Amino acid sequence: MNTKSKKIKTIYICEHCGFESAKWLGRCSQCDSWDSLKEETRHENKNGAAGVRQPSANSTGLLEAGITGEPRFSSGIAEMDRVLGGGIVPGSLVLIGGDPGIGKSTLMLQMLETVKCEGSLLYCSGEESLQQIRLRAERLQLKNRRIRFSNEVELEALIRLIEDEKPSVVIIDSIQTLYAAALDSLPGNISQVRSGATELQRIAKEKHIPVFLIGHVTKDGAIAGPRVIEHVVDTVLYFEGDSRYDYRIVRGTKNR
Repeated sequence: MNTKSKKIKTIYICEHCGFESAKWLGRCSQCDSWDSLKEETRHENKNGAAGVRQPSANSTGLLEAGITGEPRFSSGIAEMDRVLGGGIVPGSLVLIGGDPGIGKSTLMLQMLETVKCEGSLLYCSGEESLQQIRLRAERLQLKNRRIRFSNEVELEALIRLIEDEKPSVVIIDSIQTLYAAALDSLPGNISQVRSGATELQRIAKEKHIPVFLIGHVTKDGAIAGPRVIEHVVDTVLYFEGDSRYDYRIVRGTKNR
């Protein structure tokens, strides 16, 4: 008998708040949105627990724990530091949203050029190729050879890459392009986005690596995907502006 046999379970997830239900509902019981529950299938192991990762748990005496490194380091952009509350916090998970073409990717590349920290800097893009990012880097006249690039979009492989290379800063462009192989849904799906944010939060905290997630904004101005992402991350920033003007605004709506 195969003790690792799995079964398929159908659930319904609200695309607005991430609420899960075993059956379809016309209105979400949590956020009261109509027709927002979408069907999704999940593989579960025999005892009903989803997923395969079984980490061990432990605790540490709070006052006995030492504080390593600086509490913050500068992004090299004064206004970005101000919005972040004084600089980048190691181990933080930052979500930056904005309209398509507003300049989110450009802003993140500029930050990697000026950031005040040691070690490599990882830029992971599932939307643009290496050549496209290289051309943008030339237009911005970037000279920082510590910047590394990856087109990896499989969540598990990306986590291994971060663990192996141990970069000082990670940029994910965008969170909607990542997918977990353990889930059957397509990239950008509610469960995929939530799974990606949760795993990246874990690696950020464990390795003390600041991770920036670029997120798309919908027509109504909200970051695409369930709002549960905003609850997972430490900081939520919006990059705003008008295509008729040269100036842009970085607005913080949440900062732990």
